[in-house]
Amino acid sequence: MSEHAATSTPERGPVARILVCIPTYNERENLPGVVRRVRDSVPEADVLVLDDNSPDGTGQVADELAEADPQVHVVHRAGKEGLGRAYLAGFAWALDRGYDAVVEMDADGSHQPEQLPALLAALDQGADLVIGSRWTRGGSVVNWPLHRKALSVGGNLYIRVLLGMPVNDATAGYRVYTAEALRRIGLDNVASQGYSFQTDLTRRAVERGMTVVEVPITFVEREIGDSKMSGAIMRESLQRITVWGVEHRAEQLRALVRREPRWHQL
Repeated sequence: MSEHAATSTPERGPVARILVCIPTYNERENLPGVVRRVRDSVPEADVLVLDDNSPDGTGQVADELAEADPQVHVVHRAGKEGLGRAYLAGFAWALDRGYDAVVEMDADGSHQPEQLPALLAALDQGADLVIGSRWTRGGSVVNWPLHRKALSVGGNLYIRVLLGMPVNDATAGYRVYTAEALRRIGLDNVASQGYSFQTDLTRRAVERGMTVVEVPITFVEREIGDSKMSGAIMRESLQRITVWGVEHRAEQLRALVRREPRWHQL
């Protein structure tokens, strides 16, 4: 487990109420098993399924799960608006209802619910954001081709260098935020999607001096259904991250200039 903290963060009370947010689009075959595994692994947690009007009937499956279990809830969204918007809706739902921590988790089984207790345990050590990391010591990926691993590792290296962020897996989608962290991050002007959504929230947490902890996980590529990753999402991520990086380095340069001694003033 690796930890990154810039400044101390306000003390908080115990993390008692946990909400696991699971965005869905055409995941009717995967969703029941993932929800069952979450409920078995962390029985005290509630689950919120955020369905983007899946044409395969995932929303109906989610409703059936909610009807059978009072700790499962469903939000039906108008259409496919992207992962970032789905999570923002889930964060707002959680904050409005007084949850102490919010989990991001994919519906396809690639994020193993059995590893969630380890992520939640890091909150007890003072973490504001816990990242289930594939690329920290002890993390791994199963069933990815070499080019996919190279793309993810290279992308995270690019982020580390450009943004100066001491995080090994800033694009990871398996993570836990405290409610206070979400409030401090400032969600009103978040417009990013896909990989850049995760990177955006990570950089905001780091910039605000929050404690970010990476817990190693084993990421398992989905066995059923198709990946939602696309070339458009990757291009959007690259563009946004590059802009953030240029802005970050420009601010560093301005700060350096402001600190320069004025040798002509003797």
